[in-house]
Amino acid sequence: MSSFDEKRVLDILEKVSKSVVNISTIKLVYHMFYQTVPVKGVGSGTIIDPKGYIPTNNHVVKEAEQINVTLWNNEIANGRIVGSCAAHDTAVIKVDKKNLPTAELGDSDKLRVGQRVYAIGNPFGLAGGPTITSGVISAVNRTIASERGLLENLVQTDAAINPGNSGGPLVDIEGKVVTINTAIVPFAQGIGFAIPINSAKKCSNEIVRSGIFERPWLGIVGLSITGEIARYYDLPLDRGVLVTRVMEGSPAEEARIEVGDIILRIDHATIYHIEDLQEEIHKRKVGDRMNVGVYRRGREQTLTVTLSKLP
Repeated sequence: MSSFDEKRVLDILEKVSKSVVNISTIKLVYHMFYQTVPVKGVGSGTIIDPKGYIPTNNHVVKEAEQINVTLWNNEIANGRIVGSCAAHDTAVIKVDKKNLPTAELGDSDKLRVGQRVYAIGNPFGLAGGPTITSGVISAVNRTIASERGLLENLVQTDAAINPGNSGGPLVDIEGKVVTINTAIVPFAQGIGFAIPINSAKKCSNEIVRSGIFERPWLGIVGLSITGEIARYYDLPLDRGVLVTRVMEGSPAEEARIEVGDIILRIDHATIYHIEDLQEEIHKRKVGDRMNVGVYRRGREQTLTVTLSKLP
């Protein structure tokens, strides 16, 4: 007998749906004859604070001249951008309302492949409230190249992320927000990507506190070393991150990290995979100094890196 209590889950989804809003924007663009043309856009968002703070996708509200927020009861409020974090495609907007229904945030670090989730969105602000689709977590720690740049550490899901649902939440069976939906893959069947809520929460908290989010940057492209890769490239180690590119003007270049170096440590933390390296960098702030242990030409050495702001 299944332990899944459908009525309980439906009651939870009905409650959390009241915190999901429609976001409609007007942006001004210029066509070939240099005339200004207003272009409408739509997305979704989730109220996380009763004072009216709403995380959504940066691409939904970027360069918007006007933002209208439609609440679950079809009430419309004016929204304003508090701040954004383009690297995580996250922005926070605010409406001047109080005592709004809010969603509870979960822990995306505990997500497991195969876990049941629900995508909630309010793409058109229609009567009847937000839409809900169901699916599972298909994969974690995905990196995709999009028109908005490289998006790292994404969660992949087969829950349908319909157009206009960008910025809306993906929730677990307890109704806790575990990701923010951000992208669908054109011409693919059942492939959507979302920002882990722990990353979005870090962005949102800093934006609410100071209006800006500064992401630290090392400035390398790396490859996780496995036994198979080590044998194929005849590498002396079967763990760590092989540096394949160093960005010009980056903290890595200034610290004299070189292509071909194998990163083994960040301070006292051992680096096995690229995800370990990303995690250690994301723990730190712009201006922090860290010791990077690398293997180079037969011996280990330690380099000191001062992290700068992601350009």
